[in-house]
Amino acid sequence: MTPEYIAAVQESFQTVASIADRVAEIFYHNLFFLDPQLKSLFPSDMQTQGTKLMQMIGLAVHGLKSPETLIPAVEELGRRHVAYGVVEKDYETVGKALIRTLEQELGTDFTPQVKEAWIATYQLLAETMKQAAYSKPQAA
Repeated sequence: MTPEYIAAVQESFQTVASIADRVAEIFYHNLFFLDPQLKSLFPSDMQTQGTKLMQMIGLAVHGLKSPETLIPAVEELGRRHVAYGVVEKDYETVGKALIRTLEQELGTDFTPQVKEAWIATYQLLAETMKQAAYSKPQAA
């Protein structure tokens, strides 16, 4: 992650955080539109789920400057998501829903550079989660 990407994501997240409830609602609307089957992985209380989502995104965004702390937390998150029923292909759908949501909610502030930074950030986080969740442990 370049310093420019980190700055773009962190700056744009300030706007997102100020409308967190709305962003979470739009995100899940987009996610379930893209793959209605994913709805079965979530609890009925989507407001609480949305709050958790925005807290996790906030922790990840703020942790971009401290990968030594962020990466182990993201790896653990990936391992937990396996138990929730998440499969590898779901990460692509989540990424599409996230970018679509940011585009809708940030409007003209979602410049090509900001979009590129968010895509890079999501790819880093998703790949870290998938690697932790689906890689076979190395033999000692």
